[in-house]
Amino acid sequence: MKTFTRILTNLAVISLLSISLVAQPAAPAAAPAETTSRVNEAIIPVPRTGGATNRQAQVLQRAKDNPGPCDIAFIGDSITQGWEGAGKNVWQKYYGSRKCLNFGIGGDRTQHVLWRFENGQLDGIKPKAAVLMIGTNNSNRDDNTEAEILEGVQQIVKQLRTRLPDTKVLVLGIFPRAQTFSTQRGKILQINQALANLADGQMIHYLDFGSQLIEADGSISKTKMPDYLHLSEAGYEIWAAAIEPKLKELLGAK
Repeated sequence: MKTFTRILTNLAVISLLSISLVAQPAAPAAAPAETTSRVNEAIIPVPRTGGATNRQAQVLQRAKDNPGPCDIAFIGDSITQGWEGAGKNVWQKYYGSRKCLNFGIGGDRTQHVLWRFENGQLDGIKPKAAVLMIGTNNSNRDDNTEAEILEGVQQIVKQLRTRLPDTKVLVLGIFPRAQTFSTQRGKILQINQALANLADGQMIHYLDFGSQLIEADGSISKTKMPDYLHLSEAGYEIWAAAIEPKLKELLGAK
């Protein structure tokens, strides 16, 4: 009898456990994680603020004051603007006999150049060639990724081709910076590798002479870049000499 009672008790326990397991509701599915898409500021046109607005206004006015044909338009940031400073003698040597316009603004990023284009920078001018070097300011810290900077430069080139369809564009690799090897320099190199693919051999050309701005050990000399970013007169000589053969080709000069 005791054995029979024990069996009935065990069966009851098993039955209750089964009911408990069946009655447990399934755990709700985890809600999908919210994803926030990063906005690429490098392609959104935006004006400069503060003291830079003076140079911005000067450059826009320069375009208005020089309508019609010209030989070369240089477009970029402080390194391009520096043709009027440390590079002025080299500018006179290579470009004094040509009609060339300097559209460099210190501190500019790709988004600022795009804003300039939307606000008259290219209206009315007809350069045979445009030399573009932009993107180093976008590469600071985590401000923009390599892909974002690439897209910014791509948009600038696209705008140049749309607004100046008869102008041949020479895209320059972003110049190396920092005293020696650095993460930022590596970032720039990756961007340059992709920029090379913009060239079509007809209206868009690419040139990278960054290796001429560094030493054999990978360092940058103060004789070429006193602050490891901006060029000295010797640095501008390297720039001018490096692009002169291509410019002659684009301008149809002998």
